[in-house]
Amino acid sequence: MRDLLWYDPSTPVDDAAFEPDPVKRAQAAMRKDLPKRFWTEVAVETTAAGGFRILLDGRAVKTPGKRELAVPRRDLAEAIAVEWRAQGTHVDPGTMPRTRLANSVLDGVVARFDEVADDAAKYAATDLVCYRAEAPERLVERQTEAWDPLLDWLEERFGARLLVAEGIVHVAQEGEALAALRGVLTTWDPWRLAGFHTATTLTGSFVVTLALAEGRVDRDTAWALAHLDETWNAELWGRDDEAERRLAFRRVEFEAAAAFLGV
Repeated sequence: MRDLLWYDPSTPVDDAAFEPDPVKRAQAAMRKDLPKRFWTEVAVETTAAGGFRILLDGRAVKTPGKRELAVPRRDLAEAIAVEWRAQGTHVDPGTMPRTRLANSVLDGVVARFDEVADDAAKYAATDLVCYRAEAPERLVERQTEAWDPLLDWLEERFGARLLVAEGIVHVAQEGEALAALRGVLTTWDPWRLAGFHTATTLTGSFVVTLALAEGRVDRDTAWALAHLDETWNAELWGRDDEAERRLAFRRVEFEAAAAFLGV
């Protein structure tokens, strides 16, 4: 699902094309489509329905769909408020993952719950932890030690046994197992589902994300389990700066998703 950004990208900003300083000119060009910050104070207020909304100078924030940006938990609202307070002269939604995810819930997931759940469940059919290396032996051992306990827990907890394959050849999972895992999501609310969908997309693993959601593993462990292969390669060949920057950005998004899961 595409993130639903809270702001109107057509908002006019100053043209800095004639800025004499090349560094400032480049910085201005990078934010040319971003709206200027227009508020001073950010607050959290309880709604009549028992939720928590974000106020900018006393005015409620709206989603792109013109809905009031209100969340069911105060900790989420406070975290979103922190994102708004942290904005500089211009507002960059790329630095506001919790705000974007809340917008996605209100403008998308609430009305398309089954569609979002189906999309998240697809990851179980090609789950990261089900595809193992054929060599070297130490990597095979590391995958087995890290991922097999998750599959054992999954079968014990939900009665769903996923099949494991070596290499990249597709393995068809049993329909009953996939149906059991899809059924787990039906009892969740849209906020938890949105966090799960996002985290699953970032990790590539329904199993790892479900273990996180159920408290089987913590955030750091889940992240490590999902990036076992990348860590192995980095140990062998070293770390690439650009890859590390992308990974760091994804980790920030993952932390936001985990917050919506309530873990």
